[in-house]
Amino acid sequence: MLFWVAVALSGAVDAQEVIRKTDSGNQPTDSGQDDQPTQSAVQLDTVQVTGTRIKGGTTPSPVITLDSTRIREEGFTDLGEVIRSLPQNFGGGQNPGVAVGAAAGGPANQNITGGSSLNLRGLGPDASLTLLNGRRLAYSGFAQAVDLSAIPLEAVDRLEIVPDGASAVYGSDAVGGVANVILKRDFDGITVGGRYGGATGGGLATREATATAGTTWASGGLIAAWKQASNDPIRSDQRGYARTMLRPSTLWPDGELRSGILSLHQDLGETAELQLDGLRSARETRTSQSYGSVYYPYRAKTHTTLVAPSLRWRLGDDWSLHLGVALGKDKTEFGQPAVLASTGHALSSGTGAYSNASHSYELGVEGAILVLPAGDARLAAGVGYRSNDFLYRGYADGAQASRFAYAEVGVPLVDAAQGIRGIERLELSGAVRSEDGDYGRVNTPKLGMIYAPSGSLTFKAAWGKSFKAPTLMQRFSGQTGIYYPASTFGATGLPADATALWLSGGNRNLRPERARTRSASLAFHPVALPGLEVELTWFDIDYTQRILQPITSYDVFNNPLYADFVVSAPSAAEQSAALAGVSDFYNYVGSPYDPGKVAAIIDGRYVNASQQRIKGVDLSGSYRFEAGRGHLAIRGSASWLDSTQSIAADQAPVELAGTLFHPARISARLGLVWDQDGLTASLFGNYKEGVKDTTRDTEGASFTTMDATLRYQTGAGSQPWSGLALEVSGQNLLDRAPPSYLAPSSSYAPYDSTNYSAVGRFLSVSVSKHW
Repeated sequence: MLFWVAVALSGAVDAQEVIRKTDSGNQPTDSGQDDQPTQSAVQLDTVQVTGTRIKGGTTPSPVITLDSTRIREEGFTDLGEVIRSLPQNFGGGQNPGVAVGAAAGGPANQNITGGSSLNLRGLGPDASLTLLNGRRLAYSGFAQAVDLSAIPLEAVDRLEIVPDGASAVYGSDAVGGVANVILKRDFDGITVGGRYGGATGGGLATREATATAGTTWASGGLIAAWKQASNDPIRSDQRGYARTMLRPSTLWPDGELRSGILSLHQDLGETAELQLDGLRSARETRTSQSYGSVYYPYRAKTHTTLVAPSLRWRLGDDWSLHLGVALGKDKTEFGQPAVLASTGHALSSGTGAYSNASHSYELGVEGAILVLPAGDARLAAGVGYRSNDFLYRGYADGAQASRFAYAEVGVPLVDAAQGIRGIERLELSGAVRSEDGDYGRVNTPKLGMIYAPSGSLTFKAAWGKSFKAPTLMQRFSGQTGIYYPASTFGATGLPADATALWLSGGNRNLRPERARTRSASLAFHPVALPGLEVELTWFDIDYTQRILQPITSYDVFNNPLYADFVVSAPSAAEQSAALAGVSDFYNYVGSPYDPGKVAAIIDGRYVNASQQRIKGVDLSGSYRFEAGRGHLAIRGSASWLDSTQSIAADQAPVELAGTLFHPARISARLGLVWDQDGLTASLFGNYKEGVKDTTRDTEGASFTTMDATLRYQTGAGSQPWSGLALEVSGQNLLDRAPPSYLAPSSSYAPYDSTNYSAVGRFLSVSVSKHW
């Protein structure tokens, strides 16, 4: 374990490197083949750097950049695989491999749509913001996840991730951080491809077909990409460690995906540029879970759309004006009937749908406000409006909207040209954002500093506040009241006929979750060894007012942790107020409701009560050098995470990190990439520390896997084989099984599916051709 932490080096690239690559004003291009000629249009300084709105700016937070070359070298085929490989990201939340039983770590740990969501630091898919070319996408399902894997990888130029609070720049959800999928801007020609693969242990036969086309002209460019994919399921009886599960049960769903994306940019004269991004995807997923005599086949169809036009004007004196709109929709229709195993007869239909819609409008300006010896001090400011609508048929229906205003300033104080001893670079930054929504007003500042004592060292520090608005499911789901005997909840010393009123469901009075975030990083990039970059990052998140349903067991009267959520001897007026919002009432007492016999109101509705503390260290870096006639690169990353939670203010913190269905304390990925004359070979190792089953006080084993990819590209030319690429890839080459634990039910998967995968060894072959 210590070996992995000590030697892990990363491909995490500082945002400065992105700026160096794009100083000319042109985005990095990648047609899927090397050395493809492109004709670049005149551009209006549209280079994006995630984490800041300042043109040419650098965020004081760490930035992980994975460009299309790196993604291809490591054998990833969709953005879901990319984010699940990152030690800073947790595999729980909405992900296809999350199996039955994982919801013990929280209700978000469910596979509802078959998609893949970001979940930085394990704070939940709703506490990590996902952007496409800087614009928000519609939420998906009930946990406000966003499906990254629906974006065709062939259109992606790079994925930038800031694993630090960013609400001062982007608003709600950016607590764990933000990921920005940046599309290729200049692509010439047509590329078609296909892929086939499968798990050697059975299941997950995968078929993919892709097509990408693009062109550029003197004043603009266009890229369009399409993907169709399907895969078979992995059934529990196909894995020896899961054969004790009741059947039929699936460990990985079967599914189908059809997805298309388009990105257009067009100059409008010499002072304006129009950009239009559009995404449309249709996904179907199927799983099954069994409870013995009855099983539940689940089938869901999800349709996602995004239309995001924007206009940018050059105003003169190095100022620009930007107007952006993003309109998104996501709808998941599902059926989960109860089926009698002995006859196959459906006992119930179990249909439903989650519908999400989002609208955002933003007007902003950016420009220089002061000329300083080290460069221009710059300001970015803007206003906007955002709304989200949610409908869960029969259970929740609501909307929330907010108006916002923001400002950000970057002030370079010293640069290398000034020749100040001990200060190669010194830059300060500040940002603030105010959002006024129907959940209240939230102000989120952020301060940062970048200091380089020499050309070989850079120190960054950032402090800020972030927030997450309540999810629409938490606010608007229907309230249920249940009339129970008080003994149900462990009551003693009360009359035999004493009762209790249990409340559950949504809470329209929820307030935003709030966080204070801090980070500091030290980057070593020696001038004498230009191929080496190493970065060490410390982070600390104090996350308060977290929303949860506080009652998790029936032993309420004897558990002091629940005291804040129990109203003893409630008056008739208090009972009437509690029942006023109830849409469904159930009586399990056997006699009519009697206010005089109610000994307590137990409030299990969503409430702002929990506090989490998340802190840790990331180690990352890369080293690329010549090796004979080719090049060899060493890169990887490692993360150590400590996470605790308190349900109430006076409760002692409980460990989350390193326990079942929460992030492992230590995660790492380390590997080598060698390339020469169109041939690329890579080998990577992945490590996750074991997690603890706190119900039995047992430690699980660690999980180490090896991945390899071999790829050959013929290069450009006029021969029939020109533009051809062949690839063979394998994941988990040693066919490691996930560490097991004693599941509380034979209906549940006997391993932690949020940290470990049931796929086993997976081999695939792909081919593509570019014209």
